[in-house]
Amino acid sequence: MQIDVILDARAKAQELAELGQLAERCGIHGVWVSSLLDGRDPFANLALLAQSTSRIRLGPIAVNPFDTHPVKIASALLTLNELAGGRAQIVIGGGGEALQALDIRPERRVRAVRECVEILRAAASGERFSHAGEIFRVSNLQLRWLEAVAPAIHVGASQPQMLRMAAACAQGIMMSDMPPAPAAQAIATLDAALATQARQRPAFATNVFTAWHVSRDRRQALHEARRWLLLRGIFRPWLLAEFLEPADVELVMASEAAFARAFAAGSHLVDGVPERVLDRLVEKLTVSGSPDDLDPVIEKLCKLRDAGLGSVALRLYADPAASIRLIGERVVGALS
Repeated sequence: MQIDVILDARAKAQELAELGQLAERCGIHGVWVSSLLDGRDPFANLALLAQSTSRIRLGPIAVNPFDTHPVKIASALLTLNELAGGRAQIVIGGGGEALQALDIRPERRVRAVRECVEILRAAASGERFSHAGEIFRVSNLQLRWLEAVAPAIHVGASQPQMLRMAAACAQGIMMSDMPPAPAAQAIATLDAALATQARQRPAFATNVFTAWHVSRDRRQALHEARRWLLLRGIFRPWLLAEFLEPADVELVMASEAAFARAFAAGSHLVDGVPERVLDRLVEKLTVSGSPDDLDPVIEKLCKLRDAGLGSVALRLYADPAASIRLIGERVVGALS
């Protein structure tokens, strides 16, 4: 299993470059940066990292085609890819917080993501192309300046419809905040879809976005994990039902406003939600703990590997440099 890291979208380019160089020295496979409305532009912000490393892969997640036209995404991605000597990668997604903030109500998400992937692939070929899609249209475009090998294009997917679409047109998928059991179910769906396309893993990449909360103070790490639960995709009842009692699923689904208030306040407590439920969410949706007791963390990552995932992308929070060193020393070798 390959290990990627996800760095803060608000970090400066110099910090990303330094952390990326450290990650490369520590044997980490890739660096991702989220595309967020309140973050720095991920394509521009990764340029310095692209020019100051030689092996590590890099790119943004999860870029959507609703707030940026696929041709503009292609131009930014292929420019980054040129700077990186063919090491760029991207995850195309169907939503995100930007759409809510901009009051964009996307329709036909799966179709839009598919057409975006098709346009990116056509643009990356360097050939002249047109695209007469149901959502997007491109007429007679050719990027004559391309020289680097094409970037890797992945889709953010965990549900059957998006998984089947990704199997048909993308080079990989990235799930988000998935425990091993539902991840294995998604991989089974993906494998069936890949078979219809005469494709298979590991040539088709599989990855999962997973929050990493590991620090010397285990209690502090768990509190940090709780503070970020709002962003862990917890309002998916089909996922919660995998590990919570029905009454607790109903409680969590009714508490979105309380989770949002806790997140805004930086609190590890959520009004009306028992701490046992918060701890269960942390246990199932993150990897959290202490370097002094890293075995449970490695065990969970091994279960993700055994579920069929070829990579895990660890979202780092406090002290990312220390986390990268720890991952390089203790995790990369254990999962290789």
